[in-house]
Amino acid sequence: MNLVIVPTYNEAQNIIPLIRRVMALDEFCLLIVDDGSPDGTAGHVKAVMTEFKDRLFIIERSGKLGLGTAYLAGFRWALQRDFNVICEMDADFSHNPNDLPRLAAPILENKADLVIGSRYKKGVRTVDWPLSRLILSYGASLYTRIVTLMPIWDATAGFKAYHRKVLENIDLDRVTSNGYSFQVEMKFKAWKKKFRLLEIPIVFVERSEGMSKMNNAIIREAVWKVIELRLRSLVGRL
Repeated sequence: MNLVIVPTYNEAQNIIPLIRRVMALDEFCLLIVDDGSPDGTAGHVKAVMTEFKDRLFIIERSGKLGLGTAYLAGFRWALQRDFNVICEMDADFSHNPNDLPRLAAPILENKADLVIGSRYKKGVRTVDWPLSRLILSYGASLYTRIVTLMPIWDATAGFKAYHRKVLENIDLDRVTSNGYSFQVEMKFKAWKKKFRLLEIPIVFVERSEGMSKMNNAIIREAVWKVIELRLRSLVGRL
């Protein structure tokens, strides 16, 4: 079986439809990592767990601890079990659950080790994004590509699939990013370890419910993290 990890914070409006969409894909299990959502997201998940026994799971955390630590908790949980393909996905339907088999397929066919659902491979593929957000996102990926030399068009993408061996070979205790720079750090570490990275085009749709978690602190962390990653790589301390 393959696993999808979805971090949540105040996603009560989206979570049940998302669960049902992922559960319709028979080859996938789903792990929700909820950061103590005040809107009761975790309760909604637990209400349908018996309906999807042995395929739907939840980790409940004490508060808003950040995207990076949520994924790391999910990775560690997955590596203690027999999942070979481990996917990342947002809870707000900006990522289409129907694209999950496309992400997993190259790994299952031994054509890639990390597959990235790319908004910028073969053109810009975003829907309903304001121009300012598009410029910020595309600019961040271009900046990352220039500084790190990593040959990835969508360096900040959060829709990804890993072969478990990638996560087993990255020291998760040394992953320090906790915002969207987490996505850059994981790709960069996998690339430097010579794993095969593959981008496949996807269409990214702006969320229709809830609010974006982006803020200035996350942007600042991402700017400096890219420089830090390159410097650590140059001195062999990645």
